[in-house]
Amino acid sequence: MNDSTPGPRTFAERLQAGHFAITAEIAPPASCDAGDLRRKAEKLVGIADAVNVTDGAGARASMSALAAATILHGMGIEPILQLTCRDRNRLALQGDLMGAAALAIRNLLLLTGDDPKAGDQHDTKPVLDVHSRNLIETARRLRDDGTLPTGRKVGGKAGFFIGAADLPIDPPAGWQPKGLLGKVHAGAQFAQTQFCMDAAIVRRYIGALDAAGITKQLATLIG
Repeated sequence: MNDSTPGPRTFAERLQAGHFAITAEIAPPASCDAGDLRRKAEKLVGIADAVNVTDGAGARASMSALAAATILHGMGIEPILQLTCRDRNRLALQGDLMGAAALAIRNLLLLTGDDPKAGDQHDTKPVLDVHSRNLIETARRLRDDGTLPTGRKVGGKAGFFIGAADLPIDPPAGWQPKGLLGKVHAGAQFAQTQFCMDAAIVRRYIGALDAAGITKQLATLIG
């Protein structure tokens, strides 16, 4: 008997239903031409469940992540918008979150950002007015309460699916994932990790997250 019930369609629905998901990543080009981004992204249509759009990766200037995510959305690619605290104060970050919601960008990966000394303009000053955990909490408040951290009401609806980053490690005895747990408490619903090519380490890392109760609250995608 065929099951005619449609499966999860969006990235959030897949993860919330416990399905396996595949994401890819695109670094927007250093370009003023949307076509340059589209040519990079077109091969991913229908392949990845969602595509991360980096925000000044490697501390180098590129096309705006919010603009790039909007272009991908228009191509039928579900974007995961990365926003870094490195480049903006809280006012600018809050403005970008509201802009993302207005442009129907749902998935967020909220990050501190790479040190500017890793990039190609070493005199760049990092902002870091807030850190990633604060930004996760701000996105959650916008979504759930319709307010900014000051309590000021915001119009419209922010249907965010909020992500955090983590680093998979081989956990030593007694290790607790306090940083990731703090992000979960702030409002993170999924995590994407840095690369790990050792399946045994991944199993022990996920086991430690499970022991801390994180896997019941957070979908984890291993890089």
